[in-house]
Amino acid sequence: MPNDSPGHLISIGTDIIECVRIAQMIEKHGEVFLQRVFTQKEIQYCSSRKAATQHYAGRWAAKEAVLKVLGTGWAKGILWTDVEIVNEVSGAPKLVLTGKAAEIARDRGIREVMITISHCRAYATAFATGVA
Repeated sequence: MPNDSPGHLISIGTDIIECVRIAQMIEKHGEVFLQRVFTQKEIQYCSSRKAATQHYAGRWAAKEAVLKVLGTGWAKGILWTDVEIVNEVSGAPKLVLTGKAAEIARDRGIREVMITISHCRAYATAFATGVA
């Protein structure tokens, strides 16, 4: 498929994390950790859930997967909050890129990043696909 065709796959990324690691970070660093890593919308959503730690871990994994799609890791001036996961009315996760993350996506020709998140008590995982 040529690079300029709609829906052309640019890159993929995946991540998995133990939920207990996120719980430990929240316990150790509290609001400082939450506000550094998550947007206000993400904090409101996750904190309102019965299994809040699992939801935070899922968003952490999604952010990591997206950075793999962008090919940058946490370099080049990207902030954690430049990668936001919101929910559609259906509950499906949707990605919103801002700041440096959005700029890098544009530069790489990425029109959209689709994500999926799964979690259980022990682990959270996410998969992201960048398309032109």
